Amino acid sequence: MAELTTRRAYLLAAIQADGQPVTTCRAEQLLDGSPLTPTGRNTVRKALRGLARDGFLVAQDRGGRRIYLIPTTPGEDGRS
Repeated sequence: MAELTTRRAYLLAAIQADGQPVTTCRAEQLLDGSPLTPTGRNTVRKALRGLARDGFLVAQDRGGRRIYLIPTTPGEDGRS
């Protein structure tokens, strides 16, 4: 469980540094340079969903693809 938290924290920092909308594929690329153990696509999806559930990212569907964005204003994730 501690590894999952570390993976999410690393992924969030990488997404924030990248500053672009992120797909699962892009998140995998961002994690390639991490010191963490290699991850599968499903693990990356779970990490992205977890970050969105916790309010760190906003999930949107665009052109039939799921993307994740960093909230730019308070409450953008649908929470108050």
